[in-house]
Amino acid sequence: MSRHKNSGGRRSPSAPRRQPADTGDNFLRIPFTKMHGLGNDFVVLDMISNPVQLSTAQIRSLGDRHRGIGFDQLLVIDAPRRPDADFHYRIYNADGSEVEHCGNGARCFARFVLDRGLIARGPIRVQTQNRLLALHTRGENLVSVDMGEPDFNPATLPFEAEQANEYQLSVNSPDIPYSRDNDQTITTATFFAASMGNPHIVLVTDNCDTAPVDSLGALLCTHPAFPRGVNVGFLQIIDRRTVRLRVHERGAGETEACGTGACAAVACGIRAGLLDEDVTVQLKGGDLQISWQGPGQPVIMTGPAETVYEGTITLAREAETGASNN
Repeated sequence: MSRHKNSGGRRSPSAPRRQPADTGDNFLRIPFTKMHGLGNDFVVLDMISNPVQLSTAQIRSLGDRHRGIGFDQLLVIDAPRRPDADFHYRIYNADGSEVEHCGNGARCFARFVLDRGLIARGPIRVQTQNRLLALHTRGENLVSVDMGEPDFNPATLPFEAEQANEYQLSVNSPDIPYSRDNDQTITTATFFAASMGNPHIVLVTDNCDTAPVDSLGALLCTHPAFPRGVNVGFLQIIDRRTVRLRVHERGAGETEACGTGACAAVACGIRAGLLDEDVTVQLKGGDLQISWQGPGQPVIMTGPAETVYEGTITLAREAETGASNN
């Protein structure tokens, strides 16, 4: 049975409720919360208390850092759609595209629903587009997330290739001194591949500071070999328990931190025999702790989640014929 507040769940009776969005003729007034996990920043909308549909154009407007609020991803909290979940949530990039999963977002999700009293205690069971996550709070700001088992089948990305430990792709990019064959206009990228509910490839680099995240990362992210796009990680191994990581994310570019990217990178490194089961991942925004005990076991991610501020933004209503994200 669901433990959601609308199903006899664990909602705190004293939790404040915001006013519903004003759905007048011309404008929407939308309450929001700005949060971040290691600098990977989010706008969180509570669609349980304030139901409203947003179009792709409106999501882009919210994500505009100059004319809107600005975020790497928008997190939309909704009522559960299956009996073993407390909540359902959807994730949108700043360009309006919907994605399957976000590890840093999951930690902020847990912090938000507890702070808002939407649920009284953990663990919190959250349904994403293709996974059921278990979220556990660890002290004031730390949250651990059972991210599920990594999937190393390239078809799940999707990426058309026979399953292997490593893969290669050629990219027409004369300006990227990464790995070249005899044709000096072609860069050959060697990488691991894994799905954490969303697609990732991981390139091992000697130095994250000089890795071509913005150039090669961007080219691989939109390479036709990945019809739905792919998140591209650049992994520097310091020792068997410590790594550095930078990630170029679909629809967002490089972010301060990528939780699913950290999970995928560590899982790939463990599978390749390069890393131990418990690894500290150093990202631009700070550190994550990632643990994976091997096949058949979930990846566990632990890191902080913080609220920055709350507010209300006014958006122009769109005509009924406008596209909507239902």
